Amino acid sequence: MVPKGTVQHPYRQLKYSVHTMPKPILFAIDDDTSVLEAVVQDLRREYGQFYRILRAASGAAALDICKQLKEREEVVALFLSDQRMPGMTGVDLLQQVIPLYPNAKRVLLTAYADTEAAIRAINAAKIHYYLNKPWDPPEEKLYPVLNDLLESWKQGYRPPFEGIRVIGMRWSPLDHSVRDFLSRNRIPYIGLNPEQSPEAVSLLKQKGLDDTKLPVVLFGDGTALVQPSNTELAEKVGLRTQAQQEFYDVVIVGAGPAGLAAGVYGASEGLRTLIVESIAPGGQAGSSSRIENYLGFPDGLSGDELAKRAYLQANRLGAEFLSQRVAAVRSENGYHIVQMADSSEVTCRVCLVATGVSYCMLDIPGAAQFTGAGVYYGAAQTEAHACANEIVYIVGGANSAGQAAMHFSRYAAEVHLLVRGDSLEKGMSKYLVDQIESTPNIIVETCTEVIEMHGNEHLEGITVSKKSGEECRKTTSIFIFIGAAPKTDWLPPEVLTDSKGFILAGPEVKSRGAWPVAPASDIGRDPYLLETSVPGIFVAGDVRYGSVKRCASAVGEGSIAIQFVHQYLATL
Repeated sequence: MVPKGTVQHPYRQLKYSVHTMPKPILFAIDDDTSVLEAVVQDLRREYGQFYRILRAASGAAALDICKQLKEREEVVALFLSDQRMPGMTGVDLLQQVIPLYPNAKRVLLTAYADTEAAIRAINAAKIHYYLNKPWDPPEEKLYPVLNDLLESWKQGYRPPFEGIRVIGMRWSPLDHSVRDFLSRNRIPYIGLNPEQSPEAVSLLKQKGLDDTKLPVVLFGDGTALVQPSNTELAEKVGLRTQAQQEFYDVVIVGAGPAGLAAGVYGASEGLRTLIVESIAPGGQAGSSSRIENYLGFPDGLSGDELAKRAYLQANRLGAEFLSQRVAAVRSENGYHIVQMADSSEVTCRVCLVATGVSYCMLDIPGAAQFTGAGVYYGAAQTEAHACANEIVYIVGGANSAGQAAMHFSRYAAEVHLLVRGDSLEKGMSKYLVDQIESTPNIIVETCTEVIEMHGNEHLEGITVSKKSGEECRKTTSIFIFIGAAPKTDWLPPEVLTDSKGFILAGPEVKSRGAWPVAPASDIGRDPYLLETSVPGIFVAGDVRYGSVKRCASAVGEGSIAIQFVHQYLATL
């Protein structure tokens, strides 16, 4: 069990060693060692936290060092050179470093007698400034000048990215899956398309990788994964994929709002708590671009931010997180054995199912063919930047669709919100309806359905049905936010569900004569409010039959589920 107070943040704890670029350099050059030491001390005192301070006692030595730095791809931000040096003057040196570091700021340090030469050098040698000796006090005569020059340098400086690079094609479903996994787990990366980026082609050649097997994920330690699974990615970036213990008081399946809330309360009340999630903390709510009706956040917050806060809270209190997919659960002798997709198992007293729901798939021509290649279910956060200045279609009339429309409106040229009903008010919160109506590039089309999708290698257009008839529209991106399909196909038949797969609990179980699975004499009680037809297996959140499909409601159910867990454990 993770000690309380120890926050294991998967988005920051990378298993591999990432090469960290050295700080930019401030380079001081002077043949007078006492003057050079004074310059270095003044620079280190003011700038040592953010820059490395290097020195050289001659122009020739400085030039040799600069060449070595360039070979190592290190960055020099500023040169501060004395003018009168034997063999090579300061002006000569500053001229010769221009081809090596053209963007570095160049400052000449002169005696009063050399002022006229320094002024001429500003034009001839492109020197940015000159300073007279002595420069005391540096707070008045040195730092203000260097601060201005360094601030100007920083505005044009783009440090090289040393993190994860995903090389793949935009319309590849596997590429989308990789980027979605990294994004939702808040792992920084940059995406490179070989068709548009020479850097991507060069990197593949350097690694000797086949450009027909994409995506390729390159890591800061020099290693690469080719067409990785989520589990392979999770292991590489440091997410835990194997449970630390064999036995837990409660195993929570799903890290949406209900699962995260249960994890917070379970861990805080001393239960050995394991939360298993196959994609990322937050569930469907975690991909929401904006939640504005959640209590306590008057300005709203993104689902991603809510998930991050809840994850950190649960982790700090001692809950353990596992990046795995649960494949099955079975009950033996009063215990529940949870089996993962990799066949590993953990045993628990209580299993809480909080897997939430997924968006329903469109069953129309072309939908399956282009899924991940222009047709997306949810995924507003992952794909928004790729849709800049394009025409985007969103299907759905509930809050999730409205939040996505608002999010995409910041990037796309037009956002068409297609709603099967005759108004938004029937399924969407009033605050969202008002926002959409006041956003000029969102076009709401009611009484409209998508009936076909078409294209070649990726989505190129859709056919919609309206009251006025059928219309063909050109688009490369459509996002689906309709319906709610529960994720319960992994449960045993003893866990009773309705015809759609939603899990029955409490009074619903008893009213259908499904309680208890074991003989009544072995139970001697009614099922708890959130208990399924199998004693000790509980349910919370959107996956429960009859639940209110709202984030706050899921959090509430996850919280009170732990109360019933305690009551159940007390009977054992």
